[in-house]
Amino acid sequence: MTSSISDWIWSERFWLPENVTWADLERPPTGAEYPRIRHILYALPLAVVVFLLRLLFERLVAKPCAHILQIQVGVPRQAQPNAVLEKVFQSKTCPDTRQLEGLSKQLDWDERKIQRWFRVRRNQDRPNMQKKFCESMWRFTFYLGIFIYGIRHLWVSPWMWDTRQCWYNYPFQPLSPGQFNHYAAELSFYWSLMFSQFIDIKRKDFIMMLVHHLATIFLITFSYANNMLRVGTLVMCVHDASDIFLEAAKLANYAKYQRLCDGLFVVFSISFFCTRLVIYPFWVVYSVLVESWEIVGPYQAWWLLNGLLLVLQALHIIWFYLIARIAIKAIFKGKVSLALCSFEDDMAEGDFEDLVCKSDARGYLYEPLYSEEQLRMM
Repeated sequence: MTSSISDWIWSERFWLPENVTWADLERPPTGAEYPRIRHILYALPLAVVVFLLRLLFERLVAKPCAHILQIQVGVPRQAQPNAVLEKVFQSKTCPDTRQLEGLSKQLDWDERKIQRWFRVRRNQDRPNMQKKFCESMWRFTFYLGIFIYGIRHLWVSPWMWDTRQCWYNYPFQPLSPGQFNHYAAELSFYWSLMFSQFIDIKRKDFIMMLVHHLATIFLITFSYANNMLRVGTLVMCVHDASDIFLEAAKLANYAKYQRLCDGLFVVFSISFFCTRLVIYPFWVVYSVLVESWEIVGPYQAWWLLNGLLLVLQALHIIWFYLIARIAIKAIFKGKVSLALCSFEDDMAEGDFEDLVCKSDARGYLYEPLYSEEQLRMM
């Protein structure tokens, strides 16, 4: 029975083009090697290594940098001890109107005072600025390093300049050490991100990011098992390019370098639009949809691959909408750091009053312009 399940999972009719078998891929030319599905298993222990490396990096590199830039941990205001409210908070961090009325009667407190208590209590659990800085610095370092590594190998590859080369002689294309290292690093990084997402700064796009990470992991694994390494490395480089500038803009924001933050945000917006909404759909996805159809022909796994690529494209459109909102806020408020503050607080699990910010004399700190009740009415 185990054998029949394995045969069903690894059906040649599903995974491979017509007239190609797994046995064909077991016999690479002398001196060459094809991707093997067992190679993917290396990513799981490597993900643990990446996570431990991240902890060391944050402690030994990012935190000292934060101290140099005078990014302090900060001590949040403590909520008044109250066993009744704490019990409710553990089950629901933002009580509804009915619960507020019941708590008001039980404690003989004004509803506004109860709302204020929950707001202060939620702020206690929020990550401080230094933690955000360390997390962003780790991502910036990885994205920059892996992008440089990937583009260095792609620059001398013919399929970088002619995407039809991704499909000639497919799937009998040898695996290069550069491709293997690129895949192993990316896959282990995204596995570590998916697991660490449960302990990182919690954001309102948690489900969206979880879908993104799962789709990315499946796409990387799928393309490796199917020997679509050439187009796979293109996809990964296109995605990493704009992420570098997003994390850099956040670092500048945390360090309160206003002009640098402004410039990096502009570069990020342009790079995101160019890579995710132009290059990715009209160059990479077009190659997988059209050129592979013409050269290789469709097969069952081909439809699945294109479906996942289109899922990523849908997420790109949603994220660009959020970026456009930031840009509009930046135009009207005159500060990109304010827009980033609003965006991060919008995405982070927190209070309404953090969504609209005002600056101090230098344009940095985040003081609410409106009360929670006023914001609810907007």
